[in-house]
Amino acid sequence: MIHLSHPKFQILIIASILTGLFLAGCSEPANEESVEWALALHGGAGAISQEMPDSVKNQYYDGLEQAVRTGEIVLREGGSALDAVEQVVRNLENNPLFNAGKGAVFTKEGRHELDAAIMDGSTMQAGALTGLTTVKNPVSLARVVMQESDHIFFSGQGAEQFADETNVERVENDHFFTQNRYDQWQRSNNQTSSAAPENPRTLSSHNSYKFGTVGAVAIDTDGHLAAATSTGGMTNKQFGRVGDVPIIGSGTFANHVAAVSATGWGEKIMQQVSANTIANLVEFGGYSLEEAVDFLLEERLQPDEAGFIAVDSDGNIVMKMNTPGMYRGSVNSLGETEIKIWTEE
Repeated sequence: MIHLSHPKFQILIIASILTGLFLAGCSEPANEESVEWALALHGGAGAISQEMPDSVKNQYYDGLEQAVRTGEIVLREGGSALDAVEQVVRNLENNPLFNAGKGAVFTKEGRHELDAAIMDGSTMQAGALTGLTTVKNPVSLARVVMQESDHIFFSGQGAEQFADETNVERVENDHFFTQNRYDQWQRSNNQTSSAAPENPRTLSSHNSYKFGTVGAVAIDTDGHLAAATSTGGMTNKQFGRVGDVPIIGSGTFANHVAAVSATGWGEKIMQQVSANTIANLVEFGGYSLEEAVDFLLEERLQPDEAGFIAVDSDGNIVMKMNTPGMYRGSVNSLGETEIKIWTEE
């Protein structure tokens, strides 16, 4: 037996220490800091001219940044993803630059009809509404539908009656009026006729003439995902038209894998059940979140039809479109922030 003080034992100890140091030096570096929470938002995608005046451009950048900070505060303080997406979308609904809430586009009849949806990925509960005319913040009513009713989706007069039973803030329909949207409506009337429904891809302006929608997706510190979307719909839309936004799985979807919000030509987004398809590709197809979004934009949708924001269970964020631009922003717990409008920025 070798005693602890024996020279051979001491040599073995030294050799062991040196080996450990060598292996430590050769090992992989420590993992990068993981994302604890993340948020992305959009304010609509479409043909957004880069020739817009700098003063207008800065208003959009400022509006997007303010909305991003609204969600950041919620998540940084430990709030839920559901709270974050609701507050972000409320902020965008109250900003007349975007086609949701104040600043919503006009229907063919010359009024405003609003759609919204919200979904909690941790429970798969959802709430949606279409055809609202007097609810100041449709996204908040959608959350009430989700949490306090036995149903998911209310429309038109029924949606208004449901609102009557809640405490959500109500306004007259002309609250949503802005001169810019009125002028767009007039231009649309001059370029189209009731006998020839307009093609959304043929009309554009620096304010995303056709493709206005707002949305947000988030993951919180508990790993819960949520998505919310809100819109005034399509300029000059016909009576009773419903787009992709309030249809769970098309324009809005969240589960334990991903949260997705879409913007663009609603009919095309609906045909592909786009938001749910992205989540399914990640969960069942082995796609990364970015690969799933790319597949929809490049293989299932045509150019100039849509944009998506999405976040997955690892906090990865994707904001992509096949249109010239999409108002968008993101932030995560690592302090990584983006505020962009066009593809190349």
